[in-house]
Amino acid sequence: MPLRLPPLNSLRFFEAAARLGSFKLAAAELNVTPSAVSHGIVALEETLGVALFVREPRKLSLTPAGELYFPYIAEAFSLILTGTQRLPDGRTHRTISVSCAPTLAARWLVPRLHDFRAQWPNLDVSVDTSRRQVGFPVDGFDFGIRLSRGPVPGSDWNRLFGEKLVPVCSPACRETLVDAHGEVDLRRATLIHVDTASDDWQTWLDGAGIRNIDATGGLRFDTIQLALEAATTGMGVAVGRRPLVNRELDAGMLVKASTLSVDAKTSYWLVCSERADERPELQAFKRWLLHEALAFEALSTHDVTACAAAMR
Repeated sequence: MPLRLPPLNSLRFFEAAARLGSFKLAAAELNVTPSAVSHGIVALEETLGVALFVREPRKLSLTPAGELYFPYIAEAFSLILTGTQRLPDGRTHRTISVSCAPTLAARWLVPRLHDFRAQWPNLDVSVDTSRRQVGFPVDGFDFGIRLSRGPVPGSDWNRLFGEKLVPVCSPACRETLVDAHGEVDLRRATLIHVDTASDDWQTWLDGAGIRNIDATGGLRFDTIQLALEAATTGMGVAVGRRPLVNRELDAGMLVKASTLSVDAKTSYWLVCSERADERPELQAFKRWLLHEALAFEALSTHDVTACAAAMR
């Protein structure tokens, strides 16, 4: 007698809720009501005869049984997605999925996508800026763009470009930090930190040879974009990552709080799924992105060198 599988919809509800840690978020992703998700999971638990979630007023977590079950269900849906994508079909459009940090997506990737679409008009690109760690092939993404000190062994990583760190603030904030000798005294500044790049201030201070500033205090934000916005409004001094901060510097919204720039320890890397070399459209996107990064870094290096020469 064939085995009876649990209801597919209930499994989908379970996978989304376990991954997102919320019935409400799962409902939003699946375009159903939170009540539908809750009832579907209750039905699944009754079918399986085990509790899958610990439900608390402000917290949803997996039971030991749920922790055991989730990887199998997540991988099953991933395999279905992968198999579907590999089917030969006659569709005009195909979608390339990219996971990317929000600031890099807004400042670097998205402004260039029109060029890719001009070359490949039948290829659609989906950009996801959620901060969760992407797993290949479980999450179904074709590419991820990540900030890292180096590649992860066993994965297909390609370096895109590096950055230079420089303290930046609003013009008005800079005026309040200038001492009697006309120099900016960063000891008087409120330092602005980014949780995802928590070493930036210490890296800059070490590279600049500055030892008398406490790099632990100040304001903290979870994205580079928010940190730069806080600096633009005069709340303090942030570490800008050039060339991504060039837009504000060129517009005069931000100014350098120091002329010293330091190479970041991290670079941006393109992480490719295993199927990236199997589909022509993914090969095309990978070649295009690496070419864009090479040209971007070459131009950025030229601009920084020219700027340094002009200051001498």
